[in-house]
Amino acid sequence: MTVVTDDYMRDILSKSKAYTVVLLKATPKLSAPGSDAVVWEHGRRNLSLRADGLLAIILPITDGSGWSGVAVFDADSETVAGIMNDDPGVQAGIFSYEIHGTRSFPGDALPQ
Repeated sequence: MTVVTDDYMRDILSKSKAYTVVLLKATPKLSAPGSDAVVWEHGRRNLSLRADGLLAIILPITDGSGWSGVAVFDADSETVAGIMNDDPGVQAGIFSYEIHGTRSFPGDALPQ
């Protein structure tokens, strides 16, 4: 395992950047008739936000746990709350969400 020095820790911590994480949870309305079309539009909107640079990482959760996804936004919590309140799945009551401020480090990315 790579040895990480105290100096490296101080340096990387000083370069961290604020992001906002959204935890998306399914409601019982997810199984209602017509919900598939709403979820499709929710996904289309997410990809649009991604293309616009606001939504950095989209992580759908499909393990049956009741959680539907995790999203990392490159925006502040207030902006993200507005985005989420306008989400078609949230507006239809199919999803609820939590917002959490977080930080990440230079170069963090999902492996290709």
